[in-house]
Amino acid sequence: MTRNLAPTAVDTVTPMLTDAPLSLLRLMYLVSPTLPIGAYAYSTGQEYVVDAGWATDATAVQEWIRSVMWGSLSSTDLPAIKHVYLAWQDEDVSRLEYWNAWLHANRETAELLLEDQQLGAALTRVLVAHSVEGAQSLADEKPAFVLPFALAGLRWDVPLPALMQGFCWSWLENQVAAATKTVPLGQTQAQHILMALLDEVPGVVAQAEALREEEMGVGLPALAIASACHERQYSRLFRS
Repeated sequence: MTRNLAPTAVDTVTPMLTDAPLSLLRLMYLVSPTLPIGAYAYSTGQEYVVDAGWATDATAVQEWIRSVMWGSLSSTDLPAIKHVYLAWQDEDVSRLEYWNAWLHANRETAELLLEDQQLGAALTRVLVAHSVEGAQSLADEKPAFVLPFALAGLRWDVPLPALMQGFCWSWLENQVAAATKTVPLGQTQAQHILMALLDEVPGVVAQAEALREEEMGVGLPALAIASACHERQYSRLFRS
């Protein structure tokens, strides 16, 4: 009798798991919704958008999230990650200070600025607890979220394109999670939105990577209006 030497399912899967780069697992940790930074507390103005009747169903909310992803995220935070990542790599403190100030200046309302600073401070505390080199230098500052995020990506050997995609995915997932409470959406509807917009993430990141520095900046007046109105909304679930 000839012995069957064909690999089992376990044999074929195990090498792929053991060969997976640790950087991928660390990126998954960094963008996980369970990361204790409080991102779930923010809707980035979306709560007012729903309350005001600008978007009241799954289709309209999907289009709102899509427009912010392409019209704001792709021209502010995502391209800034590239510059901040390189500044950390070069240990260029002046460039880090510049991009931190630039990111703060591009938050058009008090809410958006506070959200960015609070998430940045929370992630910095996590990185300090993990003894990530350079994190302590941000502890007494008000870092924009991108600064500790890019630092973690660099120290954990996450390739820059993957880090940008992870950031975009994390933002997208949080926006859809907010919509499940504000619209509200059912879980199946929320997953449909996630899958539809997930396919666009590589294009958003590619657009961000291609931007020259002078082309960067916010350009969505409706987002600023929604955030400003949310600051005085009579009843709120979210902090922004």
